[in-house]
Amino acid sequence: MNTSVLYSPAETNEKLASGSALLIDVRDAKEYQKGHIEGAVNIPEMFTTLSMTTPEGLQEMQDILVPLLRKAGVTREQTVIVYEDCLHTRYGGSCRGYFQLQLFGHQDVGILDGGLSQWLQDGFPVTTESKAATPSNFTVHLQPEFLATLEDVVAAINDSSVKLLDNRDADEWRGISSSPYGIDFAPRKGRIPGARWVEWYRFMDTDQDIPHFRSPDEIRSICAQVGMDVNDDIIIYCFKGARASNTYIALQMAGFTKVRNYYGSWNEWSRHAELPIDDEVLAA
Repeated sequence: MNTSVLYSPAETNEKLASGSALLIDVRDAKEYQKGHIEGAVNIPEMFTTLSMTTPEGLQEMQDILVPLLRKAGVTREQTVIVYEDCLHTRYGGSCRGYFQLQLFGHQDVGILDGGLSQWLQDGFPVTTESKAATPSNFTVHLQPEFLATLEDVVAAINDSSVKLLDNRDADEWRGISSSPYGIDFAPRKGRIPGARWVEWYRFMDTDQDIPHFRSPDEIRSICAQVGMDVNDDIIIYCFKGARASNTYIALQMAGFTKVRNYYGSWNEWSRHAELPIDDEVLAA
């Protein structure tokens, strides 16, 4: 796998020992307090914050996250490695954190491969003690090429050169539930017209005790089954950009070169009554 994105526990521990890495734990504060990697800072807002892709929505996201990144001491001289329990426990929360930092222009960001579960299985310790970080002056250099906005998705519906990929769970794709947080959490159920579907779990080997991304060949084969190849212009969406971030990383590692994350996803799209949806309930 591409170790510039995925860092094994051993690689992570080595970078920590050299002082060249900062770890961000995106789990809930209670879970963090029960045990975390020494030196890791806790920013659950990287997973929980809902964001729209309007200019105002993107600014609000920055207004929430940038002060937290500064308080955590994030600098451009460090590798930032994001982790959660493992890749599928928080709907791709660590991948969402990775995407946020990449969008903000941080050039050296990665994910702890296998998360805290793999860290523990490999025999590395955790602690319940927290140390105050030295604040930084982290600034944003937005990288819009990684992001699809609501306007981009509206245009893509009638643009055959762009392929929309819905990677939500089956009940959401079928139109039974509006979100993973409740059947009626969002105002409407259904799909963006013209989207194809690959459930995000398929890009990970979930037969293992601790899930890891499938090989690039397997990822390309899964995409080929729905008519997507490495040269396609692809926009991925889920509910709030977390699972889409997970798939975004999987596709990048498999050699897909034109992939964007519709970060607002169904949470944003479903709240605009004027936007089209396919709301027919699909059979299982």
